[in-house]
Amino acid sequence: MKELIIATRGSRLALWQSEYIKTKLEKRYPDISVRLNIMKTKGDKILDTPLAKIGGKGLFTKELEDAMLKGKAHMAVHSLKDVPVIFPKGLVLGAITKREDVRDAILSEKYESIEALPKSAVVGTTSLRRRMQLLYARPDLSIKNLRGNINTRIEKLKNGEFDAVILAVAGVKRLELENEVKYFSPIDTEFMIPAMGQAALGIETIDRADILEMVDFLNDSDCVIETKVERDFVEKLEGGCQIPIGVNAKVYENNLHVKAVVGLPNGKELLHAKLETKRKNYESTGSELADIIIAKGAKDILARAEKMALETIF
Repeated sequence: MKELIIATRGSRLALWQSEYIKTKLEKRYPDISVRLNIMKTKGDKILDTPLAKIGGKGLFTKELEDAMLKGKAHMAVHSLKDVPVIFPKGLVLGAITKREDVRDAILSEKYESIEALPKSAVVGTTSLRRRMQLLYARPDLSIKNLRGNINTRIEKLKNGEFDAVILAVAGVKRLELENEVKYFSPIDTEFMIPAMGQAALGIETIDRADILEMVDFLNDSDCVIETKVERDFVEKLEGGCQIPIGVNAKVYENNLHVKAVVGLPNGKELLHAKLETKRKNYESTGSELADIIIAKGAKDILARAEKMALETIF
């Protein structure tokens, strides 16, 4: 093979991610040329509508997947939290990289923490997961939709449209934007459980043995285990990327800890579940945790959450 083509979105973060993987591939295979094929996805084109209303699954992946299936690319680099748990025939999740910081963060020009926000403060996020957990802790806050890439969101904050915004720590750090605002404060995962796959990069590839062999070195063994647990949990709940589910697994030596939350976008009903087990049991852990939270009523809550998101929240 003389050339590898990576399908990518054109946002600064997507390009950073793809360039990061491109560099690693070029270092590993100096005789192969690696090229980016830049394109827009549905999620990039529709910026005036909340993601949950557009149709939650594959908003940032479908066009890239189409390019791979048509032979216009060999792989795509995604933020793993945006990647649906089911892949089109002919495509697979070829590698999962080492994670950055999994936490969400509050960014503000005036307030150093969620606790410091005054009553009725306007907080920007389009994530139902973040909205749910914020309103559970602070029902007095005013949560407003915030779309666009990271730079656009930070600009809206600096222009005074919001008192604070919530972003993933990983994206902000990768673009070195921590100092763009006065306060950048990561949020403890006990307060706000991240999305499945958050802070990891997923390398989706065509289902071809030589390509899979080429990307295998990108895998991080701990992150592969953690994100499998998280994705298995979401898959059993039949949850898409845009409904209020948080799940975070963490490998500690030979142990595996996982915690999850589901609830209503208005924060009035939340269900939590935790599971501690051995690392070797990871194949079944996500499904087991899903069974625990389903027994508490998760399916009913998620059905109501989806209806609420589409009909009343936005």
